[in-house]
Amino acid sequence: MTITEVRLHRLSTPLHTPFVTSLRTATEIRSLVVELVDSDGFRGYGEAPEVWRVTGASIEGAEACVRLLTPILTGADPEDLVALLGRVQRAVVGNESAKAAVDIALHDLAARRLGVPLARLLGGTTLRVPTDVTLAAGEPGGLAEAAAARVKEGFTVIKVKVGTDAAGDLARVRAVREAAPQATIRLDANQGWTPREAVRVIGAIEDAGLGVELVEQPTPAHDIEGLAWVSERVSLPVMADESVFGIRDLVEVIRRRAADLVNVKLAKCGGLAPARTLLELARAQDMGTVVGSMMEGQIGVGAAASLVAAYGTSAVSDLDAAWWLAESPLGGGLRYDGATVVLPAEPGLGVEGIW
Repeated sequence: MTITEVRLHRLSTPLHTPFVTSLRTATEIRSLVVELVDSDGFRGYGEAPEVWRVTGASIEGAEACVRLLTPILTGADPEDLVALLGRVQRAVVGNESAKAAVDIALHDLAARRLGVPLARLLGGTTLRVPTDVTLAAGEPGGLAEAAAARVKEGFTVIKVKVGTDAAGDLARVRAVREAAPQATIRLDANQGWTPREAVRVIGAIEDAGLGVELVEQPTPAHDIEGLAWVSERVSLPVMADESVFGIRDLVEVIRRRAADLVNVKLAKCGGLAPARTLLELARAQDMGTVVGSMMEGQIGVGAAASLVAAYGTSAVSDLDAAWWLAESPLGGGLRYDGATVVLPAEPGLGVEGIW
C-alpha cells in the first residue's frame, strides 16, 4: 500500500460578513487543499490557509513547498505515519502552513484507512467540541448588535477583536458586556497595542469590572519582553498567539513568564503532530491552552476540532473560522450546532470531495 498521487486544489470561498482585525480585513478565505490518494483508492485532505499578515503563507508558496515534499510522499506507506510525518517536518525549514496541510492529509488518510473519525484516531471519544465566536472589530453600536445576535444563536463565549483604536476599546468592551450580560467575554488585540497602551486599556477594563476572561496577544508578536511586561502589570490572564509558532517560541514565552495561556494553531506550528507537543509542553508547565484556527475552512477547522476532542484545552477553544463561510466548496465535513462544532461520524474528516 503506497501513496500514489498528490493533488492540489486552490479554494477561494466568500465570507458572509467581513472579518476585521487590527491586522487586516478579510472578505474571503483563500486556501490550498492537499489531497493524497493511495493505491487502495483512499483519499486524505489537508488545508493550508493563506494568511499574509500572520504566517506569511501564500497559496503559491504552499504549492511550491508541497511539490517539493511530493517525492517524500509518493511511494510511501501511509500506515508508516509517525516516520512519514517526521520526514515531512525535516524536509524544509519554515513553511508551517504547507507542512500542516500535508500533516493533516496524512492523518486524515490514516483515519480513513482504519474506518474511524480523525478525533478517534487521535484518542478522542467525543465528536462535539464547544467553540467561541468572534466579533469583528468595529464601533460599540455594531459590536453590541452582533453580540446580542450571537447570544441568541446560542454562543456563550464571545471573542471581541480590539486593538484598532486603544482610546475607544473600553467603550467597545462595555457595549458588548451590556448587550451580552451572561456571556463569557474574551479580547483579542492581534498585536494592536504597545505595551503601555495594553496596560492602560486592560487596567481600565479591570477597573470597570466588565468581567473579561482573558486578553489575547496584546502586543507585537516579536516583543516577548513587552508581552512579559504587560503580564506582570495586569490581573487579567494574557494569552500568547502570534508570539508562538513552534516549540522554541513557547519555551521562550514560558522562560520569561510572558503569558498565562497559549493559542495553538495548526497552520502556525506545522500540523497535528507538533500541535500535540505544544499542548503537552504547556500543560507540563501549568500553562493554559486553547486550540485556534486561522481563517480557514472545514478541513483545517475540522482537524483542529479533532485535536481538541482528543486532547482537550483549559479554556473553550477558538474554532469558529468555518462558521464565517457564506458557502462551502466541500462535500461533508463538520457543521455548527449553536456554539458546538459537530464533527462527522464518517472516517477521517468526513470530507467527501472538492466541488
